Amino acid sequence: QVQLVQSGGGLVQSGGSLRLSCAASGSIVAINDMAWYRQRPGRQREFVARVQHSGAANLAESMKGRFAISRDNSEKTVYLQMFSLEPEDTAVYYCNANIRTVGRGYENYWGQGTQVNIST
Repeated sequence: QVQLVQSGGGLVQSGGSLRLSCAASGSIVAINDMAWYRQRPGRQREFVARVQHSGAANLAESMKGRFAISRDNSEKTVYLQMFSLEPEDTAVYYCNANIRTVGRGYENYWGQGTQVNIST
C-alpha cells in the first residue's frame, strides 16, 4: 500500500509565496517521476510540473519563472515552491508519483489534494 500525503496549502495574498510538500510512504521499491497537477474552480485538472528521479524538471509554460519543483529522494518527497502567486492560481493542488511497489510494476498514485487560495 502506498500513500502520498500532502501538506502546505492555505490562504495567501496575491504576490505571496507558498511551498507544498508531498511525502510518499509504504512498500516502495522505487519512485520514477513525481509531479504536481492542479484543478481550478470549474476547470479540468491541469499539469503544473514534473521532476524525474535525476532531478531534471519541466514546468507548464504559464508556471515558468514563478513555480519550482524539486524532490528529496532520500525522504521520498516532492516539493512545489510557488512565488508571485495570483488569484488565478487558486486551485486544489495534487501530487502524483509513478511508484514501483513490492511485487508490482510501476503505477501512478495521487495525493489527497491541497487547497490553495490566493486573495486579491
